[in-house]
Amino acid sequence: MSITTAGTELTSQYAAQVTSDLERNAKEQERISAEITALQEQLAALQHDHSVLMQVQQALGLSPAPVQLTAGSDGAAVPAPRKKVAAEPDAGKRTRAKKAAGTEGAATSKKSAAKKPSNKAAAAKAAQPTLVGLVRSHLTEQSEPRSAAEVATALGQAHPERGIKATVVRTTLEGLVAKNQAKRTKQGASVFYTAPGAAEQTTTPGNEEADSE
Repeated sequence: MSITTAGTELTSQYAAQVTSDLERNAKEQERISAEITALQEQLAALQHDHSVLMQVQQALGLSPAPVQLTAGSDGAAVPAPRKKVAAEPDAGKRTRAKKAAGTEGAATSKKSAAKKPSNKAAAAKAAQPTLVGLVRSHLTEQSEPRSAAEVATALGQAHPERGIKATVVRTTLEGLVAKNQAKRTKQGASVFYTAPGAAEQTTTPGNEEADSE
């Protein structure tokens, strides 16, 4: 009987220990899962901010910061021939010089051929108007004030391939206002933008009627 009782107590102790370990493990999993979720949300927010900042940089016409390439990323350089103590015959030197010249010529032709498509792509990209120019032109064509959302919708329909967002358009409009290339007015809680010339045209008829009266 004593052996049976001791075995039962030992089993109960193990069962309690296992239950406690399981609870501790579950709590630790919940804590780590919460931390992972928070980190993922922070990463998503940072990625979103990075995308918006890149679009604002493009809208303001700023050139991106130059990226420093690591050694060897742009192609391995041809190693210089090792010097030998013994003098080589003149024929051997001429043969090696011809081979080196042929290798350099082939590498130069490959680099020039690789640069041609990139130059064409850069020229095609440069031919496209910037977002600042598009926003300024759109405001000039309008006779009434327009909100940032209205400008973004109109430009998005006219240029669907650019993926224009309202937040970037609003930042661009504020930049134009800072440069006196656009005017901002508030109607209640809404903000509207007009080109300087369009704003003068909208106020001119009212002034003329006041003068005629």
